[in-house]
Amino acid sequence: MKSLQFAALILGLGLVTGCQTAYYSAWETFGVHKRDLLKKFVTAARDEQKEASREFHDALDRLRKLYAFDGGNLDRMYSRVKADYDGLTERSDSVKKRVREVHEVAGDLFKEWERELKEYTSEELRARSRRRMSETRARFEDLSASLKRAEVSMNPVLSRLKDQTLFLKHNLNAQAIASLKGESASIQAEILKLISEMNASVKKADSFIDDLPAN
Repeated sequence: MKSLQFAALILGLGLVTGCQTAYYSAWETFGVHKRDLLKKFVTAARDEQKEASREFHDALDRLRKLYAFDGGNLDRMYSRVKADYDGLTERSDSVKKRVREVHEVAGDLFKEWERELKEYTSEELRARSRRRMSETRARFEDLSASLKRAEVSMNPVLSRLKDQTLFLKHNLNAQAIASLKGESASIQAEILKLISEMNASVKKADSFIDDLPAN
């Protein structure tokens, strides 16, 4: 039990301490290597993106109701829109943190793999390992591009949501809401595109996890 608690603590610390050698050595004590950590971090990034996709979809539904406003409690509506924006900002930070962790451990994994190729005495095994490394790196680069596209797509959506939230804060009336309807089509299209990017990234992550070499 204590071993599992220690392992959880190490994972919670992530790679933020700057002492990567000690970090990886601590994990290896439990038989967890960089390859296993990469799976863990890709899985965590995938799960964060799933949650982000769901939350952006909820925000989209809320905006549609806002644009269709024809009476009701404006203060309550504003509070919900503001809560959506605040929650999405936090989720965005979590997604970015997870993506950063993925890239850090992937970089360390491929450096180690490249270095250990030199340790083979069998040319055949070295060549097989090199091919496997190249295949894994190519799949990771594909995943990385997808993760980045989804991550970058969040920024303009959050900026527009922030603008609308600020505008409503100081202009909370039916006329102000009516004036936002002109932007409804474009911002809804941006959110739908973002959700599509995230769903594609989730699929890439699932495929990468399935194909990553096992112990």
